Amino acid sequence: MIIRKRYMYACLSLLLLCLLNANSYGQTLKEFFNNKTIPLTYLGVDFTLAKVQGEVASANEIRDKFEAINTVIATEVKKYDVAGAFQRSTSTNELSMINKLNESASTEKMKTDNLSDLEKNVKPEDVNKHVKAYDLSGKKGIGLVFIIDGMSKTNKEATMYVTLIDLASKKVLMAERMTGKAQGFGLRNYWAYTVYKVLNDIDKHKYSDWADAAAKAPEVKEEVVEEPKKGTSAAKEPKAKKGKKA
Repeated sequence: MIIRKRYMYACLSLLLLCLLNANSYGQTLKEFFNNKTIPLTYLGVDFTLAKVQGEVASANEIRDKFEAINTVIATEVKKYDVAGAFQRSTSTNELSMINKLNESASTEKMKTDNLSDLEKNVKPEDVNKHVKAYDLSGKKGIGLVFIIDGMSKTNKEATMYVTLIDLASKKVLMAERMTGKAQGFGLRNYWAYTVYKVLNDIDKHKYSDWADAAAKAPEVKEEVVEEPKKGTSAAKEPKAKKGKKA
């Protein structure tokens, strides 16, 4: 009877360990594109790394419109169809973290008159580092953020990194630099339209390309590192060999 109880306890412990290990893994890009029921959390448009070229408005005036741009994209869902572009039936908006970051965006070096300053102002490694600083505590699933690189009034366009994130680990699953044409009256509508154009491009072209690439990508297995048992060291040092007497 005691042996049977010990056996059942061992089985339950093993099952619990497996479940914990399974839940500790983040979702992969392949899983996201293969399974359209995996929810998408829309985090917003991050302007904190952006360079703005040729805009007559002051840096403070530009920054003051960031929240309004995020609001119009989140509320006008028929025009800015985030869920539809990523082939989800719905998506969840969680804009508070990005809005807070945008409020504190530095205006000191935001504006420039030189187009050359917009040539890959933000690099992929900058995106990874930037996302690691996000406050995503308690969030799970896949997150989407548009990280603005450059906004050019001369070229009437904005470049941005379309970034998919595993929210639990803050791992960047994908960050692709895309360009959207600007259009409309007023700062808010003019620059918000660039996101509309990017979403339209994703819906018509990019999503299928990304899904195909993810399907062909090799499986990456993460190794589970077991914690050392109590009373034992993680790695035993080899015993030194005794030297021979002269």
